[in-house]
Amino acid sequence: MPQSSGKGGALTGKPLSIAIVGAGIGGLAAAATLRQVGHHVTVYEQARAFARVGAGIQQSPNAVKVLRGLGLEERLRERAFRPDSSLNRKHDSGEITWERMLGAEVEEKYGAPYFYMHRGDLHEALAAIVPEEIVRREKKLVGLAQHDEGVRLEFTDGSEASADLAIGADGVHSVVRETLWGAEAPRFTGRVAYRTTFPASLMGGATIDGSAKWWGPDRHIVMYYVTPQRDEIYFVTSTPEPDFQVESWSAKGDLDMLRDAYKDFHPQVSTVLAACRDVHKWALFERDPMPQWRKGRVTLLGDSCHPMTPYMAQGAATAIEDAAVIARCLAGVGHDGIESALQQYEEHRKPRTARIQQISRLNDLDKIKMETARVFIYDPWHEILS
Repeated sequence: MPQSSGKGGALTGKPLSIAIVGAGIGGLAAAATLRQVGHHVTVYEQARAFARVGAGIQQSPNAVKVLRGLGLEERLRERAFRPDSSLNRKHDSGEITWERMLGAEVEEKYGAPYFYMHRGDLHEALAAIVPEEIVRREKKLVGLAQHDEGVRLEFTDGSEASADLAIGADGVHSVVRETLWGAEAPRFTGRVAYRTTFPASLMGGATIDGSAKWWGPDRHIVMYYVTPQRDEIYFVTSTPEPDFQVESWSAKGDLDMLRDAYKDFHPQVSTVLAACRDVHKWALFERDPMPQWRKGRVTLLGDSCHPMTPYMAQGAATAIEDAAVIARCLAGVGHDGIESALQQYEEHRKPRTARIQQISRLNDLDKIKMETARVFIYDPWHEILS
């Protein structure tokens, strides 16, 4: 891991005890980076086991630089799909409106590759570098309190835990965030995202572009392979559906409704939708950037503090960036320096995540084009921390 350039606090030589709530991609990444700088970490996860959710994920160079620092790059190169480019097409004719070059070109320009992969493969890779014994499962948080010496956590099973500081990495429905600031009021966009992965063998020999976004007048669908063997396909949509407001990855979608919504799209899209056998959907909500992430010795990370619409594929990537930066800020920090280190982390990360959050919300191709270089060139290990 690259050396820290954070301000830090008084050095004590004694590692901090850090509680991370949530063992998703952001939580595990933070556990790994914080262990690299010598702190004692315990991760509390409400689920009994990790499920391989049928979802793809994109890891752009800004995130891959962090994963490289965690020693995961070669493993992910073996499991990820790396197309030469990503196409933007008109929904009916298939006309290409923009080809974003990836492959060797993006790696040379931005210092790291661009990966398309199954979300489960990324989560599994992160879990492999976080010792199993520090991940406490079936620990659903119900209480959080701060005192002079640190933080106390309470769980539904009646157990308690203490730590010098706590990080809420518990996602869009964050209990930590709600405990600190109360219930939020996100805005429903009137749109839903249908998504699934399925074996490419169900396509009957038909193929897809390596990666493509098909733009309709009021909806779109993104499709790509998630393995280097091109044997598994992922798609995700943004579809007008104002009567569905369930923001949950486990909600099932109706395939007939989905296929009807995209009946006017190109035959390549129709072939994919005809081949899939099951689909999930979740409602897309908007949230404004939070004015504050930290209270005392508790802070937030990833979707708990900067949840994003999926249009720039930066939700998990920015959570992974958070993990690198918070570790840098806490490197060498003793008990007396916790709050200033957490404030440094917040002040560095908020402007970037707020900008990506707001641009992603627009789903505007021209604005996304203009933002690409700024997003990809960022290196969380080496950015100056003011």
